[in-house]
Amino acid sequence: MKVSQKESEKVGWDQMRSLSGTPMSAPVAQGRTLPKMMVWLILFVSVTYVVYTLKLVSTSRACDDDLLITPPLMTVLSSQANVTMVASTAEGIPNRTAATVALRREIPEAQKRTELRHIVFGIAASAKLWDQRKNYIKLWWKPEEMRGIVWLDNPVKTRRNEGLPPVRISGDTSRFSYTNKQGHRSAIRISRIVSETFRLRMKDVRWFVMGDDDTVFVTENLVRLLAKYDHNQYYYIGSLSESHLQNIYFSYSMAYGGGGFAISYPLARALERMQDRCIQRYPGLYGSDDRMQACMAELGVPLTKELGFHQYDVYGNLFGLLAAHPVTPLVSLHHLDVVEPIFPNRTRVEALKQLMVPMELDSAGLMQQSICYDKAKGWTISVSWGFAVQIFRGIFSPREIEMPSRTFLNWYRKADYTAYAFNTRPVSRNPCQKPFVFYLSKARFDSSMNNQTVSEYARHRAPHPLCKWKMADPEDIDKVEVYKKPDPHLWQSRLGETVAGSSWTRRKDLQNTWQ
Repeated sequence: MKVSQKESEKVGWDQMRSLSGTPMSAPVAQGRTLPKMMVWLILFVSVTYVVYTLKLVSTSRACDDDLLITPPLMTVLSSQANVTMVASTAEGIPNRTAATVALRREIPEAQKRTELRHIVFGIAASAKLWDQRKNYIKLWWKPEEMRGIVWLDNPVKTRRNEGLPPVRISGDTSRFSYTNKQGHRSAIRISRIVSETFRLRMKDVRWFVMGDDDTVFVTENLVRLLAKYDHNQYYYIGSLSESHLQNIYFSYSMAYGGGGFAISYPLARALERMQDRCIQRYPGLYGSDDRMQACMAELGVPLTKELGFHQYDVYGNLFGLLAAHPVTPLVSLHHLDVVEPIFPNRTRVEALKQLMVPMELDSAGLMQQSICYDKAKGWTISVSWGFAVQIFRGIFSPREIEMPSRTFLNWYRKADYTAYAFNTRPVSRNPCQKPFVFYLSKARFDSSMNNQTVSEYARHRAPHPLCKWKMADPEDIDKVEVYKKPDPHLWQSRLGETVAGSSWTRRKDLQNTWQ
C-alpha cells in the first residue's frame, strides 16, 4: 500500500507528539511564567529592603535617646556634630541621628591620645634627705596639672602651697624578709610604691611613673614617649644603667628606678595582686629595682627600653653625655647630688633652673645634637641644643662626634672605658683638638624671625694649651647664637623616619652667627 508524502509527514508528526507527551503550547506557557517569577522576586527584595531600613532608623533613634554623654565631652564635640548634621540632613538623615554618629566616631579618637593628666607619679623619698632633695621636685612639678604621691619612710614638716605633690607614709614592711648584707631593707618599701599608689584608686589613669626624689623629669617628653604605646596592654618601660658592671650585677633586663620607669595601668593592676607574694620569694635581692624586675619576670613582661630615661650611674662631669645625647627625647636626669652641676659656676639647682628655660621653649629639641662644618675655616661644630656648643679645629666625622667623650668616671670610680654599656671616646690629648666650649647663657622665642627660638651660648673661659696648627683659631669667638624653629611633633613619627628626616634636616637648616 502506497502512502503519499503529506500523509507520511503527518504520521511522523503524530508520533513525535505521542512520545513527548507535551503539547506544543507548553513553551509558550513557560515563556509567560518566567516574567511573573521575576516580578515577584523583585517585589520580595524591595519589601525586605524597606522593612530593614525602617528597622535600622528606629533602632538608631532609640540608641540616641539612651546615649549618656557628659557635658564636657558634648562641648568638645558639638562643633563636629553640627557640621555632620548639616551634611547628613541634605541626604535625608535626621539631625539627631547624625549627631549620634559624629559623637561615636570622635570618642575613640579622644581616648587614644595620652595626656599629662593620665599619668600618676610615685616618688620615692626619705625623710633624712627631704629638705635638700625636694628642691629638685619643685623644678619640674606642676601642681595644677599633675597627679602623684611622694612616699616617705617617716613624717616630715610640710607647708601648704609649696609646689610639691602630696606626701604619704609607706606601709609597714616588717613582715617581709630581707637578707642582703650589702643593701638596706628600705628597698622593699620603695619596690611597693607602684602598688600602694594603685590602691589609691585614682580615676582615669593610664600610666604609673616611678622616680626618686633626686630625679628630674621632662614631663612633655615623657608624655610624647608614652603616647607611642597602647596603655591597655602590659608595658614596663625604662632604661639601663650607664655602668656595664651594674647591669651585670643586677640585670640587663631591669629598668633602673632612679632614671624612672613607666608601668601601664593593666600591668600595675596585675602587679598589685601578686607583688607581696612575689617579694617574699626574693629576700636576697639588693634593691627595689631588681625586686620589681623579678615580679615583671613572673608576670612574663619584658623591659621595653627607652634611652631617654637616664640613671647616670657615673661620677664627675656629665658634659660628655649631655653634649652627645642619643637621638631620642630627653625624659629624665638622675643622681644629681652625685655628679657636678651641669652648668659651671652654679649650684646644682641653679644649673637645672637654667636648663628649664630652653625646656619650656622647645622640650622636644632639648639636648638634641646637630653637627655642622665650616669648610672655609676647617672647623667641626657640635650643637647640643639648649645646653652647649663645641667648636673643634679640623674635620671630624659624625660617627666620632656623636660618641660621648669620657668627661666622667664610671660608678666604681675607675677610668676604665670598658666599664660602660655604650661606646665612648677619650678626651683628646692633642692641644689643637681640644674643643672650645660655649654654654647656654640665655634663650628666647622670637616671633619676628619666622617664629624661631634664639639661644645664646657664652664661651667657657678655661685654660687652652697652645696650638701650632696654621689654621683659623676659634679663640676670638666669645658668643654663639643658634636659630632653631621649634618642632613639637618631632617624635610623633617612627624613630627611623625621625633619624632619616628630621635629624639631617636640622643639621642642614641650623644657622650660626659668630661674634
